[in-house]
Amino acid sequence: MKLYYSPGVCSQSVHIALNEAGIEHLIEKVDLANKITESGTDYSRVNPLGYVPALELDDGEVLLEAPAILQYVADLKPETSLAPANGTRERVRLQAELNYTASELHKSFGPFFALVKPEGALKEQALAKLAKRFDALEAKLSDGRDYIMGRDFTVADTYTFVVASWAGLIGFDLSGYPHVRAYIERVRARPKVLETLKREGLAA
Repeated sequence: MKLYYSPGVCSQSVHIALNEAGIEHLIEKVDLANKITESGTDYSRVNPLGYVPALELDDGEVLLEAPAILQYVADLKPETSLAPANGTRERVRLQAELNYTASELHKSFGPFFALVKPEGALKEQALAKLAKRFDALEAKLSDGRDYIMGRDFTVADTYTFVVASWAGLIGFDLSGYPHVRAYIERVRARPKVLETLKREGLAA
């Protein structure tokens, strides 16, 4: 299978999951501004919506949307415990975490990555909203858990880690979120996560 990605964006969560699961795959970088892949392919033929990730399967089918792809990857290797079994309450909890990251945490970064950045009161409003999302994440992690779901590293962590790490890109101060900072460093230190960052050119 082939993962279409761009370094550091949400496709990195799928890249980490594939590496954590030990699933053989190819990667192809996408120039999101021009919608061209590094091999010169028109990316709109892969994903007409123009964004990553896109996971092309061996039979040519293309899966889209990070939360859905992450669960697919996890289910390919259930022995890795990257996701609880389907039909369990724990699986529903995982889906809730993935949806929260996508619709709340990820979305709250949107204004800061827009072509026209918020200024003045609009910027303060966007920062306040983002702070509330980090308040919720800090509260969740403050019970001493290692990962989002508790003891086990799951695909919820691959997504949360990537999005939470964007704080550094926009200069959002995490000094008031000690559990979040420790969590980011804990996930980053995992061998397969570091391998992914290196492969995307984001770590030495």
